[in-house]
Amino acid sequence: MSRRPRSPGWSTLRLRLGGWLLLVSFLLTGLGSVLADWDFSLILQTAEKRYGPLGPAQGRIEAWSQMLKGELNQPEREQLNAVNRFFNQQLNFQDDMRIWRQTDYWATPEESLIKGAGDCEDYALAKYFSLRYLGVPSEKLRITYVKALTQNQAHMVLTFYSSPTAEPLVLDNLISEIRPASQRKDLLPVYAFNAEGLYLPGANGGKRSGDTKKLSRWQDVLKKMQAEGFAVGEG
Repeated sequence: MSRRPRSPGWSTLRLRLGGWLLLVSFLLTGLGSVLADWDFSLILQTAEKRYGPLGPAQGRIEAWSQMLKGELNQPEREQLNAVNRFFNQQLNFQDDMRIWRQTDYWATPEESLIKGAGDCEDYALAKYFSLRYLGVPSEKLRITYVKALTQNQAHMVLTFYSSPTAEPLVLDNLISEIRPASQRKDLLPVYAFNAEGLYLPGANGGKRSGDTKKLSRWQDVLKKMQAEGFAVGEG
């Protein structure tokens, strides 16, 4: 790996991550409900009406459906491995400007699979919704913003807590292996969120520093998924 840059101070991180930091208060609405079943035959019909012939994207969506069906009722760690592996293999990393011609676009899992590409938040969102569908409680999952030190840029991962004070496991698109946070020295935690609120990094799961709020990009993702045929409720 390349030389690790010097860790920036909090003021530098706030400047670099300004847009994301301003958005976080709008991204925290109701992530606690269990997702209902998804009818992928209807989902594919809806997608074809919207996008026309899906081509290779249909195979990616069908593979997603088969992966989820195969992982129902499996141990959580196996589900984590399967979901992490699936999206890391199915999606190519590209930035939003190249994919969507926008500086910051939050794609649904279906949108990412149709494109066959996504950026870091798209990987994290796709893994989050897949694990929620498989029955992993939202309180065990946190969408986590970090500083990727090797790349010297803001980054997003999904973290899993087997218990509230457990060391989290990191599901990341930068590497294929799920590792404990202590083994990811290349990532500097900035903050995380789940249904219960916003968390700053620290021992025993970090310090809660905010409450859930309504609106915005998170709500946009939920609305888009509902329009696609995914019963997601409040996430």
